[in-house]
Amino acid sequence: MKKQQHLLADLWESYPDAIASQYSVPEKVPIGKYLSEMLAIGPFYYYVINIADYTIYNIHDNLLTLHGADCYPTTLKEVIDYIHPDDKDFVFEAEKATLLKMEELGFRKGIFYRTSYCFRMKVADGTYHLFHHQGIHLSQDQEGRFTAALNIHTDINHVTAVNNKIVLVKALGEKNYCQLALSADPSEFILPKLSRREMEVLRLLAQGFTSPQIADKLFISPFTVQVHRKSLLKKTQTSNSGCLIKKSIELGLL
Repeated sequence: MKKQQHLLADLWESYPDAIASQYSVPEKVPIGKYLSEMLAIGPFYYYVINIADYTIYNIHDNLLTLHGADCYPTTLKEVIDYIHPDDKDFVFEAEKATLLKMEELGFRKGIFYRTSYCFRMKVADGTYHLFHHQGIHLSQDQEGRFTAALNIHTDINHVTAVNNKIVLVKALGEKNYCQLALSADPSEFILPKLSRREMEVLRLLAQGFTSPQIADKLFISPFTVQVHRKSLLKKTQTSNSGCLIKKSIELGLL
């Protein structure tokens, strides 16, 4: 198949130390292992990108339902075409910001980075909904360049229609994370800094787990979970779990 260019192709290819240029035969990817790191609080789908030639595979069936498609896409361009025209500049800037941040953290460390941000996509009825995009790099070649990435898109229009244009970059297994505010006036947002444990509790809350379940998963007491929950509400200036999740998405914490 001829390599099909798309919105992000020139940008990605301007980072030869990060992006593999040689086609590789896709290996079977244990997607379930990585989906546990992803947030899906609504209808979602996922796919894997072979970065060297921009083909996609391992496509979840919900893509057809959500976008009203008749057949599975074969290239990343076909997915990008669902993005609202007015949001494509932001998507480009978001990807540029993530590459700059990953370059700062180190492409060759072998760390699997997870990035997330929001944009609008066309859905089956012809309207546009806000989607939460998450990406995680799955594999690297011997030179440390990324060869495959898992993307998951979640329709969050039922949660919020506000896109504050904030990008989250986090290396899995690392304590630190970075919020990148790309709005016209980033100073208008107060970006709370959460601890690693608070981020873990927040992610599990967003996945629908109760405090006792979170305690079991994190090997801490339910009382400690409640302490973290109260701290999360205070730091995000919210009053309940629903508002917390909504605000966290808008602030790029999820």
